[in-house]
Amino acid sequence: MTVSTRVWGRSGIEVSALGMGCWAIGGPWFAGDQPLGWGQVDDDESTRAIHRALELGVTFFDTADVYGAGHSERVLGRALAGRRDEVVIATKWGSTFNEQTRQATGPDWSPTYLRRAAEASLRRLGTDRIDLYQLHLNDLDVNLAEPLLDTLNDLVAEGKVRWYGWSTDFADRAESWALGGTHTAAIQHSFSVLQDSAEVLAVCEKHNLASINRGPLGMGLLTGKYTATTTLGADDVRGIAPQWLDWFRDGRPAPEWLARVEAVREALTVDGRTLAQGALGYLWARSGRTVPIPGCRTVAQVEENAGALAYGPLTSAQLAEVERLLAALRTAPEQR
Repeated sequence: MTVSTRVWGRSGIEVSALGMGCWAIGGPWFAGDQPLGWGQVDDDESTRAIHRALELGVTFFDTADVYGAGHSERVLGRALAGRRDEVVIATKWGSTFNEQTRQATGPDWSPTYLRRAAEASLRRLGTDRIDLYQLHLNDLDVNLAEPLLDTLNDLVAEGKVRWYGWSTDFADRAESWALGGTHTAAIQHSFSVLQDSAEVLAVCEKHNLASINRGPLGMGLLTGKYTATTTLGADDVRGIAPQWLDWFRDGRPAPEWLARVEAVREALTVDGRTLAQGALGYLWARSGRTVPIPGCRTVAQVEENAGALAYGPLTSAQLAEVERLLAALRTAPEQR
């Protein structure tokens, strides 16, 4: 059963069922000494990866202004020059940064900054509209976030933003924008075989919104290429993992998460899929609203991920087996 496109709920926008996450193509950036990128990148290879994604039917590209302190947006904009009408572009705002020093400089949830950030993203992307504009402050208080909807609606009226959403892992925040935003189209949330997100997914189902899944491959763990001896670099967010990143520790994959990957590997690959393709098929099987956006920075990564489209969602029997295994893992005591 193949899957090629999905519709973003109430927006009516049709996108490829698989998107390309563009965090990694931004290259290094930091908050002080804390790395927030994925190491050094080759902009030419990033461009080739974007073009290959288009060739393989991927039409949805998700970035953020802060990725690489503006660099991801610039690379994506250049790669899509002349092909803007073939694609759907999502970006995010909420974190300030210095493009010259590549330093993140803190959050700003003011309406004034929202408008300034939108104008800057339009320039870097080389476009006249943002298809999906997402608040990039995961746990911002609802009372602070709701006033932003007025400015977003103004940007929609001006034709600079088509639809908007919130990148949040909190169901109450997703619910507030689902109810209050006349042009809310999607909620982006962390969702994978390793990290369930049933409550946020339920909000998307209830309110006819797209569920955009970041981290669908567990920041690389579900590609199968990392082992207990793998060491990540000091300019990689996984190499010096911030507090919110559970999957890596001391520059290496956390043993308890590697064990979980091994526990579901066979169930995800039983029909010939790679581990990554099985992990993507799992998300498609969970809901008709899910659009996973695995990060890519090479042509090879794009090709493997896009190969999942030919397999489509896991079958009901495969999904049931993976869920059985996951239920046992989730009730097992943590080993750290």
